[in-house]
Amino acid sequence: MTDYIIDWLSLLGRWFHFIVGIAWIGSSFYFVWLDNHLRPPEDPELARKGVGGELWAVHGGGFYNAHKYRVAPHHLPAHLHWFYWEAYSTFLSGLFLLCLIYFAQAQIYLIDPSVAALSKPAAITIAVSFLVGGWLVYDGLCRTALARNGAALGGVLFILFSAAAWGLCHLFSGRGAFIQFGAMLGTIMVANVFFVIIPGQREMVRAKREGREPDPQHGIRGKLRSVHNTYFTLPVLFTMISHHYAMTFGAAYNWLVLIAICMAGVLIRVYFVSRHKAHERGGRTSPVAAVLGVAILAVVAFVLAPTRTNAPGNAAAEPEALQFARVLAIVAQRCEPCHAARPTQPGFVAPPGNVLLDSPEHIRIRAAQIRQQIATRAMPIGNLTGITEVERATMLAWAEHGAAQ
Repeated sequence: MTDYIIDWLSLLGRWFHFIVGIAWIGSSFYFVWLDNHLRPPEDPELARKGVGGELWAVHGGGFYNAHKYRVAPHHLPAHLHWFYWEAYSTFLSGLFLLCLIYFAQAQIYLIDPSVAALSKPAAITIAVSFLVGGWLVYDGLCRTALARNGAALGGVLFILFSAAAWGLCHLFSGRGAFIQFGAMLGTIMVANVFFVIIPGQREMVRAKREGREPDPQHGIRGKLRSVHNTYFTLPVLFTMISHHYAMTFGAAYNWLVLIAICMAGVLIRVYFVSRHKAHERGGRTSPVAAVLGVAILAVVAFVLAPTRTNAPGNAAAEPEALQFARVLAIVAQRCEPCHAARPTQPGFVAPPGNVLLDSPEHIRIRAAQIRQQIATRAMPIGNLTGITEVERATMLAWAEHGAAQ
């Protein structure tokens, strides 16, 4: 019953996380788009009132005219909408899922003894340290002179994030490392909102209400963090779905895969942000960033493509029936505890991914999938059932040679 309740909590938590995440990313992307599409107001009266840019748009059968003030309006409106609960709700629901799945069940989803023999408390402590430490280091850098040089700051952040990816992939299971990396970036994003963007906006509102001239530096700092957030978004979204694709987190050099795909996401986002300002360049936008991003993805896909290996010993010459008999015995001991209609492995109430391996027919149908999961060492998850290297080689030999006979 406990596992069943955990499954429902996971389902509802993921659903809520997905909903509020769409709301946050949607509003974030919209304001980045809006900010980059603003044009100087045509009406001199608007400029006199402090409007720095405006945009006309049509949507849903109506016309909209958005204004952005250079600093703040002369008089604050009675109703001022704030955008922050979307970010906070996304973070809190994500933290709930991280605790429910990757911390409470760290022995399954976070720890891989073949990577690092960590105890559950040690693994959780390290994971939390990355969340907190990632923000402290990033925030500290943004408060230095580097913040005035976007390229230099971006280069330093790339090196540090790459080091974090390497460290996480050498401490945790592949899927745990990828999720933890995404959680670190997500924490930085929401901390930008909580500690910098919203406090700056509150100070600007407070200044207007008290009759003081708002300090424009609050807006400048807030915009810098908003720009960083939009570049972090695609890498975070990738890590959120990465656990479905063992070819990425299960790769031999999974930390390089993580860095490369995240870099591709940033480059693609750079292209679209630049495209928002095409009107400043006569409608032209250089495709270099997008081409580089797609090229990186293509290279990663090529490098990770499965290759046919030679069967060990006389496995290739053995009758398929003999190979399959050995595989059946291994599956029954190492895979079926989770991948059965009624799993016996603690922590599972249903077969992961609805993959059943409790009959010869089911095993034969899944031969290609078994090969990928075993080759990438993604399964058994956390090696809970203690599969040996000999057993792994036996299953690979059948999946690559015997199953094709």
